[in-house]
Amino acid sequence: MLRYAQHDMSMRIILHLDMDAFFASVEERDKPWLKGKPIVVGADPKDGGGRGVVSTANYAARKYGIHSALPISTAWRLSEQARSEGKSPAVFLAGTYHKYSETSARIMDIMRRYVDKLEPASIDEAYADVSSAGSYAKAKTIAGKIKKEIAAKEKLTCSVGIAPNKLISKIAAGSHKPNGLTVITEVEAQKFLDPLPAKEIPGIGPKSAAMLEQRGIRTIAELRGVGAEKLTDWFGKWGSEMNEKANGRDDSPVVEGYETKSIGEQETFEVDTRDATLLLGRLRAMCLAVATRATREGFQWKTVSITVRFGDFKTVSRAYTMKRYASNAKTLELEAVRLFLPFLDARENPKKKLIRLLGVRVEHLVVSPQDLFHRNSL
Repeated sequence: MLRYAQHDMSMRIILHLDMDAFFASVEERDKPWLKGKPIVVGADPKDGGGRGVVSTANYAARKYGIHSALPISTAWRLSEQARSEGKSPAVFLAGTYHKYSETSARIMDIMRRYVDKLEPASIDEAYADVSSAGSYAKAKTIAGKIKKEIAAKEKLTCSVGIAPNKLISKIAAGSHKPNGLTVITEVEAQKFLDPLPAKEIPGIGPKSAAMLEQRGIRTIAELRGVGAEKLTDWFGKWGSEMNEKANGRDDSPVVEGYETKSIGEQETFEVDTRDATLLLGRLRAMCLAVATRATREGFQWKTVSITVRFGDFKTVSRAYTMKRYASNAKTLELEAVRLFLPFLDARENPKKKLIRLLGVRVEHLVVSPQDLFHRNSL
């Protein structure tokens, strides 16, 4: 870990690292025949009839308009449109999630050697406190070393933003992708933010962005000009937070380590169904996958929850918290099936609606005693 003996303790420098098209990049790295091809990781497109969404699309696929969270059927149509124009069609992959998790762990380990505090935000991005560098120039040097080591050891690229807080560092990291390194100082922060679309602020989703656009507010500068009082009238508490973000303010700390709050799986079915054999079979398979992942990551759980989405898109969740922590698939399956069975009869499904999506999740996680011993012995 790099340390600098003399630095301005009042200066806060936060680094945000975001892997570039992570899942697709790992697949391209490990399968040479994919080099240069448009890659889409996600649900099976089933020749345009598939259900589910895109997890990740690489930059070649993004040129076709394919992006994460896009319905997989739409991604297929865009790929076929590209094919009709004489371009290479996208390669659709189901994904190898254990490999992504293992790669992510190695990347986080690389970062920990260079920074004061590390807070993984997801499998492919993390915040780091590099205030001890004492200057943005030295922080940029640290970022360059991290990028270089990731490229050398993992054969992957990432984009990094360096700024006075987490908010601006995240936006900066996304401003020059792929393989970017963007530094925004306190003095430059508002000038950097103002011309950007308001939707670049994390938390402003399509609905909020559409509401703002209806009022003629498109940029962060225009959002800042509205003022906290009016935004609070429009959006409640979120409006006040939106105003803070538009002014580049974010005091949230980088929290050492990462607390996994839940582990889950869900499946969108090819055809809406009430077939008990199919549904219970898929639920048991998901329980096994969730329990296996939890065990592999060293967790026990206390709460089991299921999610059911009907054909009319109404979504219902049910959960049960056990008296003791559990760690085996049979216990998870028992509780998940017990929660789900009422959806097959009048208790939870009096109108006999077909089911579109089913999911299972474990929550209230703790490190298992065996894994805790292992970690403490390292």
